Amino acid sequence: MMSVESTPLFDGLNAAAVRTLRSRSIERRFAPDGVLFIAGAPSRGLFVILEGAVRVVRTRGGRQHVIHLEGPGGTLGEVPLYVGGGYPATAIASAPTRCAVISRETLDTMIASDPRLAWRLLERLATRVRGLVDRIDALATQDVASRLAAYLLARAGTDGTRQVTTVGGTQSELAEELGTVREVVVRHLRLLQQAGILRRTGRRQYEVLQIEALRSAAGVEA
Repeated sequence: MMSVESTPLFDGLNAAAVRTLRSRSIERRFAPDGVLFIAGAPSRGLFVILEGAVRVVRTRGGRQHVIHLEGPGGTLGEVPLYVGGGYPATAIASAPTRCAVISRETLDTMIASDPRLAWRLLERLATRVRGLVDRIDALATQDVASRLAAYLLARAGTDGTRQVTTVGGTQSELAEELGTVREVVVRHLRLLQQAGILRRTGRRQYEVLQIEALRSAAGVEA
Protein backbone atom coordinates (compact mmCIF):
# COMPACT_ATOMS: atom_id res chain seq x y z
CA MET A 1 0.00 0.00 0.00
CA MET A 2 1.51 3.32 -1.09
CA SER A 3 2.19 5.88 1.62
CA VAL A 4 2.24 9.59 0.88
CA GLU A 5 5.95 9.95 1.66
CA SER A 6 6.82 7.18 -0.83
CA THR A 7 5.16 8.91 -3.81
CA PRO A 8 7.52 10.32 -6.48
CA LEU A 9 6.74 13.89 -5.40
CA PHE A 10 7.94 13.37 -1.82
CA ASP A 11 10.27 10.36 -1.97
CA GLY A 12 13.75 11.14 -0.64
CA LEU A 13 12.95 14.47 1.04
CA ASN A 14 14.79 15.17 4.27
CA ALA A 15 13.53 14.00 7.65
CA ALA A 16 12.08 17.36 8.71
CA ALA A 17 9.96 17.66 5.56
CA VAL A 18 8.76 14.06 5.89
CA ARG A 19 7.78 14.60 9.55
CA THR A 20 5.70 17.60 8.54
CA LEU A 21 4.08 15.63 5.73
CA ARG A 22 3.18 12.70 7.96
CA SER A 23 1.73 14.83 10.75
CA ARG A 24 -0.27 17.28 8.63
CA SER A 25 -1.53 15.41 5.55
CA ILE A 26 -5.13 14.17 5.69
CA GLU A 27 -6.24 10.94 4.03
CA ARG A 28 -9.49 10.80 2.08
CA ARG A 29 -11.21 7.88 0.35
CA PHE A 30 -13.64 8.05 -2.58
CA ALA A 31 -15.90 5.42 -4.10
CA PRO A 32 -16.15 5.10 -7.90
CA ASP A 33 -17.87 8.21 -9.29
CA GLY A 34 -17.15 10.04 -6.03
CA VAL A 35 -16.32 13.72 -6.51
CA LEU A 36 -13.01 14.93 -5.10
CA PHE A 37 -13.79 18.55 -5.93
CA ILE A 38 -16.05 20.49 -8.30
CA ALA A 39 -15.27 23.29 -10.73
CA GLY A 40 -15.50 26.69 -9.06
CA ALA A 41 -15.06 25.42 -5.49
CA PRO A 42 -12.24 26.94 -3.37
CA SER A 43 -9.03 25.00 -2.88
CA ARG A 44 -8.93 22.24 -0.29
CA GLY A 45 -5.23 21.62 -0.81
CA LEU A 46 -3.04 19.46 -3.00
CA PHE A 47 -4.50 16.02 -3.69
CA VAL A 48 -1.95 13.21 -4.04
CA ILE A 49 -3.38 9.92 -5.31
CA LEU A 50 -2.19 6.90 -3.34
CA GLU A 51 -4.54 4.30 -4.85
CA GLY A 52 -7.11 4.29 -7.62
CA ALA A 53 -7.72 6.57 -10.60
CA VAL A 54 -9.21 10.01 -11.13
CA ARG A 55 -10.39 11.83 -14.22
CA VAL A 56 -10.53 15.63 -14.34
CA VAL A 57 -13.36 16.89 -16.54
CA ARG A 58 -15.02 20.05 -17.85
CA THR A 59 -18.69 20.11 -18.82
CA ARG A 60 -19.87 22.01 -21.88
CA GLY A 61 -23.22 21.68 -23.65
CA GLY A 62 -24.24 18.77 -21.45
CA ARG A 63 -21.11 16.76 -22.36
CA GLN A 64 -18.12 16.02 -20.18
CA HIS A 65 -14.64 16.39 -21.65
CA VAL A 66 -11.60 14.84 -19.97
CA ILE A 67 -8.81 17.30 -19.28
CA HIS A 68 -6.40 14.77 -17.83
CA LEU A 69 -6.26 11.45 -15.98
CA GLU A 70 -4.27 10.67 -12.85
CA GLY A 71 -3.33 7.42 -11.13
CA PRO A 72 -1.22 6.49 -8.09
CA GLY A 73 1.45 9.12 -7.47
CA GLY A 74 -0.44 11.72 -9.49
CA THR A 75 -1.42 15.12 -8.13
CA LEU A 76 -4.51 17.28 -8.49
CA GLY A 77 -5.69 20.74 -7.52
CA GLU A 78 -2.55 22.78 -8.17
CA VAL A 79 -4.16 25.77 -9.91
CA PRO A 80 -6.24 27.26 -7.06
CA LEU A 81 -3.61 26.17 -4.55
CA TYR A 82 -0.99 28.33 -6.28
CA VAL A 83 -2.97 31.29 -7.64
CA GLY A 84 -6.25 31.32 -5.71
CA GLY A 85 -9.77 31.25 -7.12
CA GLY A 86 -11.79 28.11 -7.71
CA TYR A 87 -10.94 24.81 -9.31
CA PRO A 88 -11.03 25.11 -13.13
CA ALA A 89 -12.47 21.60 -13.52
CA THR A 90 -14.13 18.75 -11.62
CA ALA A 91 -12.26 15.66 -10.36
CA ILE A 92 -14.14 12.33 -10.27
CA ALA A 93 -12.89 8.96 -9.03
CA SER A 94 -12.96 6.27 -11.72
CA ALA A 95 -12.22 3.49 -9.21
CA PRO A 96 -12.00 3.14 -5.42
CA THR A 97 -9.51 5.89 -4.66
CA ARG A 98 -7.38 6.88 -1.69
CA CYS A 99 -5.78 10.33 -1.56
CA ALA A 100 -3.68 12.47 0.74
CA VAL A 101 -4.77 16.10 0.96
CA ILE A 102 -2.03 18.60 1.82
CA SER A 103 -2.62 22.26 2.61
CA ARG A 104 -0.63 25.15 1.16
CA GLU A 105 0.67 25.97 4.63
CA THR A 106 2.01 22.43 4.98
CA LEU A 107 3.73 22.68 1.61
CA ASP A 108 5.25 26.03 2.62
CA THR A 109 6.71 24.45 5.76
CA MET A 110 8.03 21.49 3.82
CA ILE A 111 9.66 23.69 1.16
CA ALA A 112 11.38 25.70 3.92
CA SER A 113 12.75 22.40 5.25
CA ASP A 114 13.70 20.97 1.85
CA PRO A 115 13.75 23.42 -1.12
CA ARG A 116 13.99 20.52 -3.59
CA LEU A 117 10.24 20.12 -3.19
CA ALA A 118 9.62 23.46 -4.95
CA TRP A 119 11.41 22.20 -8.06
CA ARG A 120 9.47 18.95 -7.97
CA LEU A 121 6.17 20.85 -7.82
CA LEU A 122 7.27 23.00 -10.76
CA GLU A 123 8.31 19.92 -12.72
CA ARG A 124 4.91 18.29 -12.18
CA LEU A 125 3.11 21.42 -13.30
CA ALA A 126 5.30 21.73 -16.41
CA THR A 127 4.65 18.06 -17.24
CA ARG A 128 0.91 18.70 -16.90
CA VAL A 129 1.13 21.65 -19.29
CA ARG A 130 3.03 19.54 -21.83
CA GLY A 131 0.40 16.82 -21.59
CA LEU A 132 -2.40 19.32 -22.16
CA VAL A 133 -0.61 20.71 -25.22
CA ASP A 134 -0.25 17.18 -26.60
CA ARG A 135 -3.96 16.54 -25.96
CA ILE A 136 -4.98 19.74 -27.76
CA ASP A 137 -2.75 18.79 -30.67
CA ALA A 138 -4.33 15.32 -30.91
CA LEU A 139 -7.86 16.73 -30.79
CA ALA A 140 -7.00 19.26 -33.50
CA THR A 141 -5.12 16.97 -35.89
CA GLN A 142 -6.48 13.43 -35.38
CA ASP A 143 -9.93 12.03 -36.04
CA VAL A 144 -11.67 9.82 -33.47
CA ALA A 145 -10.54 6.59 -35.15
CA SER A 146 -6.88 7.63 -34.91
CA ARG A 147 -7.25 8.78 -31.29
CA LEU A 148 -8.89 5.47 -30.34
CA ALA A 149 -6.15 3.49 -32.06
CA ALA A 150 -3.46 5.54 -30.28
CA TYR A 151 -5.25 5.02 -26.96
CA LEU A 152 -5.35 1.24 -27.47
CA LEU A 153 -1.77 1.15 -28.72
CA ALA A 154 -0.50 2.99 -25.64
CA ARG A 155 -2.18 0.41 -23.40
CA ALA A 156 -1.38 -2.76 -25.38
CA GLY A 157 0.67 -5.21 -23.35
CA THR A 158 4.24 -5.86 -24.36
CA ASP A 159 3.81 -9.59 -23.73
CA GLY A 160 2.55 -11.97 -26.38
CA THR A 161 -1.12 -11.46 -25.53
CA ARG A 162 -1.26 -7.65 -25.91
CA GLN A 163 -4.26 -7.39 -23.61
CA VAL A 164 -5.93 -3.99 -23.23
CA THR A 165 -8.26 -2.83 -20.47
CA THR A 166 -10.19 0.37 -21.07
CA VAL A 167 -9.24 2.90 -18.41
CA GLY A 168 -12.07 4.19 -16.22
CA GLY A 169 -14.19 1.19 -17.01
CA THR A 170 -17.08 2.41 -19.12
CA GLN A 171 -17.32 3.26 -22.80
CA SER A 172 -18.80 6.62 -21.82
CA GLU A 173 -15.67 7.45 -19.83
CA LEU A 174 -13.52 6.30 -22.74
CA ALA A 175 -15.53 8.62 -25.00
CA GLU A 176 -14.85 11.51 -22.60
CA GLU A 177 -11.15 10.72 -22.76
CA LEU A 178 -11.21 10.76 -26.57
CA GLY A 179 -13.33 13.90 -26.85
CA THR A 180 -16.35 12.24 -28.44
CA VAL A 181 -19.55 10.38 -27.50
CA ARG A 182 -20.14 6.75 -26.53
CA GLU A 183 -21.91 5.80 -29.76
CA VAL A 184 -18.89 6.83 -31.84
CA VAL A 185 -16.51 4.82 -29.63
CA VAL A 186 -18.74 1.73 -29.87
CA ARG A 187 -18.84 2.03 -33.67
CA HIS A 188 -15.07 2.35 -34.05
CA LEU A 189 -14.37 -0.50 -31.63
CA ARG A 190 -16.71 -2.64 -33.70
CA LEU A 191 -14.91 -1.65 -36.93
CA LEU A 192 -11.53 -2.60 -35.43
CA GLN A 193 -12.96 -5.99 -34.46
CA GLN A 194 -14.50 -6.52 -37.90
CA ALA A 195 -11.13 -5.71 -39.48
CA GLY A 196 -9.47 -8.40 -37.35
CA ILE A 197 -7.26 -5.85 -35.56
CA LEU A 198 -8.94 -6.21 -32.18
CA ARG A 199 -10.74 -9.03 -30.39
CA ARG A 200 -12.97 -8.65 -27.38
CA THR A 201 -11.98 -11.09 -24.63
CA GLY A 202 -14.24 -9.99 -21.78
CA ARG A 203 -16.01 -7.08 -20.16
CA ARG A 204 -13.91 -4.01 -21.06
CA GLN A 205 -11.12 -6.38 -22.13
CA TYR A 206 -9.62 -6.55 -25.62
CA GLU A 207 -6.71 -8.27 -27.32
CA VAL A 208 -4.72 -6.60 -30.09
CA LEU A 209 -4.38 -9.14 -32.90
CA GLN A 210 -2.57 -6.96 -35.47
CA ILE A 211 -0.25 -4.53 -33.73
CA GLU A 212 1.17 -3.10 -36.96
CA ALA A 213 -2.32 -2.42 -38.32
CA LEU A 214 -3.17 -0.66 -35.05
CA ARG A 215 -0.01 1.44 -35.36
CA SER A 216 -1.02 2.37 -38.87
CA ALA A 217 -4.52 3.35 -37.73
CA ALA A 218 -2.96 5.51 -35.02
CA GLY A 219 -0.69 7.21 -37.54
CA VAL A 220 2.44 5.84 -35.89
CA GLU A 221 5.35 5.09 -38.20
CA ALA A 222 6.85 1.62 -37.94
